Amino acid sequence: MKTVCIAGTFDTKEKDLLFVKDIFETLGLNVFTINTGVFPSDFPVDITNGEVVAEVGENIEEIAAKHDRAYATKILSQAMKKIVPRLYEEGKFDGIISFGGTGGASILTPGMRALPIGVPKVMVSTIASGDTSFYIGTSDLIMIPSVVDVAGLNQISTQIYTTAAHAITGMLNYESEAYVSDKPLIAASMFGLTTPAVNFAKDYLESKGYEVLVFHATGTGGKTMEALVNNGYFSGVLDLTTTEWCDELFGGVLNAGPHRLEAASLNKVPQVVSLGALDMVNFSAYETVPQHYHGRNFYKHNPSVTLMRTTVEENKLLGEKIAEKLNLATETTVLMIPKKGLSGIDVEGEPFYGPEENRMLFETIKANLHNDIVEIIEMDTIINNQDFAEVAAQKLIDMIEKKA
Repeated sequence: MKTVCIAGTFDTKEKDLLFVKDIFETLGLNVFTINTGVFPSDFPVDITNGEVVAEVGENIEEIAAKHDRAYATKILSQAMKKIVPRLYEEGKFDGIISFGGTGGASILTPGMRALPIGVPKVMVSTIASGDTSFYIGTSDLIMIPSVVDVAGLNQISTQIYTTAAHAITGMLNYESEAYVSDKPLIAASMFGLTTPAVNFAKDYLESKGYEVLVFHATGTGGKTMEALVNNGYFSGVLDLTTTEWCDELFGGVLNAGPHRLEAASLNKVPQVVSLGALDMVNFSAYETVPQHYHGRNFYKHNPSVTLMRTTVEENKLLGEKIAEKLNLATETTVLMIPKKGLSGIDVEGEPFYGPEENRMLFETIKANLHNDIVEIIEMDTIINNQDFAEVAAQKLIDMIEKKA
């Protein structure tokens, strides 16, 4: 019989949480409970709030006495990040669910994110209909909109709670046999306008006995790839699409944060890097483009995605940033430069064709790259050329085999 963990503020949302507990028991699940509230629960939980904060050396009475909600949320979230994965490893539960607003989500989701991929984790929250990237991060956490506030039982909340409870019950009870492969894993970064290159490389690598996991370079994709590289999943990284740096530097919507293009270098994982889609900054619908960019070269990729061509000056900054990250490498790194175009629309006759912009990018990288470990390969072709992709793939194989 599977066990589901209900974690939440049992001091303030006991009725909601016990309603769900009854559903799980009716469905035949064991229930394990954690109180993440500042005050004690009238219901006898399995893990008290005092035990939670003790995980980080804190005292719940002292926290309550401060009457500082922000401070309490901070400590409880830090503690949940530690105690939830520990309790899971001890076999206390098989999946976890919680209910709450922004405060509850801030406390609970760090612990959920710390669980392995594949462990069922569901957060029902008022924040679920907005930007959830802060709460989900790079995990497989599922967030369900609560529609109404998590503040008691009513016609709508009980429907939402029941649906969420049945959803995680299905996840727990209807597991399929896990896919297991002994093939070495390769991480690859791809964008719509670099898809042919990555597909060519993927086919080549798979023909040589590797398994390729492709990450869409949409901000979350880059963050997830970096996180999994840090966690030791991959034998090599084929980072052909580094476009997220355009959004990070110039205010686009698909940025992956300041640590993009670091994980492979810092973990000594063989990597082949290229400059895919550095010709563009991503925005949502055209109406959302910041006013100060009006008059630039735009391409409406679809009604909800607007691309902006990077300028010569912006490519100088991009070149400095790419070189800065590659200078971190301590072994096994190749930079591939496609001299004739960085994306499907940065080719002669297409709207983002920009030889001067690209020349600035290439020259700036070479001028600022002071790391002799990084091998630079320039090819007189576009990035989506099959030969370019297969050379990149073979270089990665060579480095992996040499390291082995």
